Amino acid sequence: MDFIAKEIEAYAEEFTREEGELLSELNRETYAKVMTPRMLSGHLQGQVLRMFSQMIKPKNILEIGTYTGYSALCLADGLQEGGKLITIDVNEELHDIIMKYFQRSDKVGSIDSRIGNALDIIPTLDMEFGLVFIDADKENYPNYFDLVIDKVTVGGYIIADNVLWSGKVLEDDSKLDKDTLALKQYVRKLKEDPRVETVLLPVRDGLLIARKLA
Repeated sequence: MDFIAKEIEAYAEEFTREEGELLSELNRETYAKVMTPRMLSGHLQGQVLRMFSQMIKPKNILEIGTYTGYSALCLADGLQEGGKLITIDVNEELHDIIMKYFQRSDKVGSIDSRIGNALDIIPTLDMEFGLVFIDADKENYPNYFDLVIDKVTVGGYIIADNVLWSGKVLEDDSKLDKDTLALKQYVRKLKEDPRVETVLLPVRDGLLIARKLA
């Protein structure tokens, strides 16, 4: 994920809105107690996601991949009054940490945390979303898009994380593992889909922003 110098990253964070005590505590606990803490969105990306949500002001948000809940807390800040964020993760071992921080948030009544396979849960959701954030198993990114696209409002957004995959996506396809291949398939798939327009931002490990046109 180290695409820019640490000094530049620190400078960017210095002039980015502070994450606040709740997110800071969650950040520290994730790094202290959870394996692969680099999966956490973190300060800079978290505030980017929060800013997008604040600009879009979605009625409903769907997050695929909760991890320890950092990104969900950031995204929930932009919800409309009475809106809902549904976040799905298959790993029930992290649920206690997730709920501890969700319950301390002033958005707790707007967050619906579900444990299970997103491929099974998404088809049961009878609602539209103004914003979808995909940050789960990379092999299923194309499948997640297919499941959510008809549930996204026209003008709504789908944001996918890790699309640069530490730079592995630049390697020849014949040398790639299934996760990297799936990520390359995902960005190509969306570029060719007339229902969306895209921009790939080299923020942290890469965010692909897709806006639904029709």
